[in-house]
Formats: sequence, structure tokens, C-alpha cells
Amino acid sequence: MAWHLGQSMVQGTSLSHLRYEANMLTDEISQQMNSRISALERLSGFIADRDNPLWLQNALRRNDALLEWFEGIVIIDAAGQVVADWPMLSDRQGLDTSHTEFFRMLKGTQSAYVSEPFVGRVSQYPMVLVSVPRFNAQGEFAGVIGGVVSLRTSGLFSRLSRMQQSAGSYAVIFTASGKVLYHPERDNILSQAPNNRWLSEALDGWQGTAVGTLMNGEAGMQAYGQVWPAGWIVGRYLTRENAHLPLSDYIKKLWWIWAVLAVLMLPLLWWLLGRLLRPLRHLEAQIGDVGLGKRKHVALATSMQELNQVASTFNRVEGERQTLLNSLQEREAFLNSILQATPQGMFVADFDGEITYMNPALLELLGISATVPMSQWIKQVHPDDREGAVDMWRHSLKTHSEFVRQLRFIRYNSSRLDDTDQNADKETLWLEIHARAVMVSQAEFSLGMVGMVKDITERRQQEALQRWEAEHDPLTGLLNRRGFDRRLDEAFAEFQKTSTPSALMLFDLDHFKPINDEGGHALGDEMLRRIAQVVAWEVRRSDHVARQGGDEFGVLLPSCTLSQARKVAESLRQAVADISVTHEGKEYRVTLSIGVTSFGEDDHEMEDAVKRADAASYEAKAQGRNAVVVKMADTPNINALFD
Repeated sequence: MAWHLGQSMVQGTSLSHLRYEANMLTDEISQQMNSRISALERLSGFIADRDNPLWLQNALRRNDALLEWFEGIVIIDAAGQVVADWPMLSDRQGLDTSHTEFFRMLKGTQSAYVSEPFVGRVSQYPMVLVSVPRFNAQGEFAGVIGGVVSLRTSGLFSRLSRMQQSAGSYAVIFTASGKVLYHPERDNILSQAPNNRWLSEALDGWQGTAVGTLMNGEAGMQAYGQVWPAGWIVGRYLTRENAHLPLSDYIKKLWWIWAVLAVLMLPLLWWLLGRLLRPLRHLEAQIGDVGLGKRKHVALATSMQELNQVASTFNRVEGERQTLLNSLQEREAFLNSILQATPQGMFVADFDGEITYMNPALLELLGISATVPMSQWIKQVHPDDREGAVDMWRHSLKTHSEFVRQLRFIRYNSSRLDDTDQNADKETLWLEIHARAVMVSQAEFSLGMVGMVKDITERRQQEALQRWEAEHDPLTGLLNRRGFDRRLDEAFAEFQKTSTPSALMLFDLDHFKPINDEGGHALGDEMLRRIAQVVAWEVRRSDHVARQGGDEFGVLLPSCTLSQARKVAESLRQAVADISVTHEGKEYRVTLSIGVTSFGEDDHEMEDAVKRADAASYEAKAQGRNAVVVKMADTPNINALFD
């Protein structure tokens, strides 16, 4: 048992230690690489997009301190040509690097990049090129600044060299392509990593610990860390034999001592354990009785101070629990009474957004039963309001913000909830919903949402009626001047934006005054109502007809050309001429003097077209009434008269 338990503990301890060492190595190498990349980026910002080789050479010479980190520094232009280097090598300047993998990667990604390892021509040491992009003033790629780093003399792996490594405990550095950058056995450097399941996952970006086959084929433990700035992987390995060596030696030394102690102590421990557990069994039984309600507290006859303290603490906690339970039941009953009695619709939702409770007032308002699931009655929300309300509800749950929204709800006054039934007795309600999150202040998490629902159908209908009355004439039901002016503004704005043609007609009634004078205002009102009906009948449903005051009328024809408007005006003139009212045996008729125009490119505001149509109407009166005069926007002196 000691051996198996020790194995588990050794494995856990070894994995934790390997993870710590892998993270430590990863952090140190990442810091080293970040320092070098930052130095190159500062140098790149200093030289910017200068391309004078002599100036660049001098700039590198002035930054000679960078050679503490790099074996050499090169500056490459946007075409891939080496334009400056330090220390200077005769065959390096002018070298074409455009075909190299590091230049193509930098030009494509435009971010710092560490190349694949290569062997230095002079030192024969493995090296890598740390490079950052250069940018011009417009932020475009202007070349590369690279620093050559020796993997043997640069100090990158200084901590690895100080570690005690053996055949059973060692660390290895890999590139993302699987090449070995560092190995305690130098013959393995720059070789390709062997096929290993956990190493393959680490090369794909995984980091962590695992138990399995190591690089050399032995069973053991391994930990991997990612050096993200360089795209390298740190592997820390420990063979199982090496990990278990201290435990094995210890077990062998104490084997006989353990055997003798076990034989002597087992009977004694068994008897002592029985005596110690007897009061504990009594405590267990009494706690069970308290849970079943057979007793209110526990009472132990034992001299064990610890168990007496446990019993005392349990009794105190149980008393507090009963007090809180009674208080909670009272509050719950009080809250249920309030929710049941309040005429205001209220609901409760859990932290997943599912409504778990609706009071009777809300169920009656919605016309549903408490057994209907939320997924079913949510379909009764008007389709135009449903998606927006659901999105806002989810946002409120996520951010713990208030949910305030007005929406339409289709209530079925029968027991059916099938909105496809055309014969179902249903009505549309306007509801105002206000909910807020219930937060536990100390723990700062939400228990859900509590909300109220108010029926605002009558208010919305009243508001709609008020909006209609504000823009309509009460006598004829046509638009009034205010409503007509708003639609004129909208049509003129649309014309200015998309050049959509719209025509405007203004007219008043010829010979209307005698009707009012002789027949009274009631007869005049009757004539106005009939004319309004005829005009509204003659135009399209998309057109806007208005009584602007007295006997003055206007018609706006959106998306209508001037020639089409002239035909409509002529049909109006003829239709109104056929209308008559009778008073005391006398028949009264009126005619129309209609001015027609359209929006023009030279119109700076809507009033320009109104003035033109008004002038055309006066001209129609001057030419004998009962006529249509068209004024074109671009040629205001051309009129057409139709009698």
C-alpha cells in the first residue's frame, strides 16, 4: 500500500515540479526573446523608412550595444536586399533575401518573427534570426531589421546549462516545426524530433503535463510550455525509474520495520478505533433522529471534549436553522399573499431567463394558465416585437441591467393557443414590462429577475387617437395643414436624396360662398364632406389629400410625374363638378380651380413648390375658374389650360 500510494504521490509531485520548471524556463526564454524583439522594434522606429545605406550603417554603429544580445544586425529593404549590417561583412551587403522564409513571413504577417535555426558559417554554432518589420510614414511595409542570435553563446538557454541534467532527467527546446534547438546531448541539436503523441500536441500549441512515452522511448513524465514570442516549445522530461528511485530506496530500507510495526499495531489500533468510534456512532444516530424530527437536539455522555464541542456546535446551528426556517416560511407566506393579492401583474425568472412564477393577475391578463410552458406562450408575442424583446432580455440577464420594454401580446380569449386558427377569439394588448435583476450584494451574483407587467393598451390607443387628431381635419377626415406639411417635407427630402418625382395640387372651391350664405354652415359642411369623399376616391391610396382650411384643399402625389398629375387633376375637376347639394328646392354646385406643379432641381425648400402650385391655382381662377393650370419647375412661364 505504501508503495502504490507513494507512486501516486511521487507522480503528482513530479508532474507539479516538471510543470514548474517548464513554466520557469518558458518565462525566462520568453523574456529574453521579448527583450530582443523590443530592442529591434525600437531600432526600427528610430530609423523609420530611411533608405540611405551610409546613414543606416552609422545608425547601426551607434547602437553597438545591441551586440550584447546579437551576433550581428542586418537591415533589409522592401525588395529583400541587405542595405546595412553590423559588424560589417564584405559579402553580406547586397545579399538578396527575398526568397527566404523569414522575409516572406515578415512581409505577409508584418509582425516579429524568429526564423528556423541554421548553422553559422564562421562559428559553426546553431543560430536563429530574430527580425521585425519596418514601416514607412504611410504604414506600409518598408523592409526588415534582423538580429542574429547564437543559441550557444547568447545566454538564451543559460538556465538550462545550469540545470543538472542526466539521462533520466533533462530538458529540450524545439521549434514549431519539430527541430531540436537545445538538447543536453549536442549531437541531437538541429535534429528532427521523434514521433511522440504529447510532443505532437505541444507542437500544435498545447501546453501542460502528461504521463507516457518520452523522446527516448522510455516511460516517464513530461511537461510542455510554449515560448510564444519565438514559436518554440520547452519540453521537460523525467523517466519513471528516475522519479521512483528515492521512493524505492526508502521502501527497501524500511520494509522489515514496516512489517513488524504493522503486525504489532493492527490489533491495538482495531481496539482503540472501536472505543473511539462508539461515541461518534451515537452522535451519528442522534443527528439522524434530529433530521427525521424525532428529537430537537443531540446529547452525548462522553468525556471526549472534541465530540462534546461538535454536539454543542450542532445544537447551536440546528437552533439557528430552525429559527431561520421559521422566519423564511413566514416571509414566504407573506410574499405569496402579496403576489396573490396584488392587482399588478408580476413574474419571477431564474438566472437562465426562464420565467418560473407568474401571479394570478398576470395569468389573467395574458389569458394563459400556470401550466403553459414559456416556450409556448412566448409565441403569442407579436412577431414584429418578439426578436427584439428576446435579445434585450438576454442582454439584461448577461449585464444585470434593467429590462424596460413595450410590446404587443396576442391574447386568446378561448382556451386555444393556436395562432393559426382564424376563428380564435383573440385581441392584441400593448404591455409595458419592467424587470430588474435580484443581486446578492456580498457575493455579487444574480439570483434571477423580478418584474412587473402593465396593460397600456388603452393608453396606446389614446396616444394613437391623439396623434391622428393632431394631423387630421375633424370634419372631412382628411389631413389638416400640419399633417400635410409633414408629408410634403418627407416627400421633398426623398426627392433631394433619390430624385423621386412627386406632384403637388392645390385648389379651392369656386362658388362656395353662396352655399354657406344661403344654406348655412351645415349645408357647406355637407358639401365639403362630399368633395372630400370624391377626391379621396379619385386618387391612389398612397396619395395624401388634405383640407388645409375653409374651402382650400391640397393633394400630394408621391412617385408621380407631372403628366400623370395633370390627368388626375382633370379627373378631379370633372368629378367635383358633378357634386351638388339642395336647400329649399335650390341646387348648388361648385367647381375647382386647380394649380399643379412638381418638385424641381432649383427648389431650395418645399415652400418653393407650394408657392408655384398656389400661383397656378390663382391663375386658373383668373382664367375663368373650373380649370387646371400646370406650372413646371424649370420653365415657370409655361402654363397649360384645360377647360
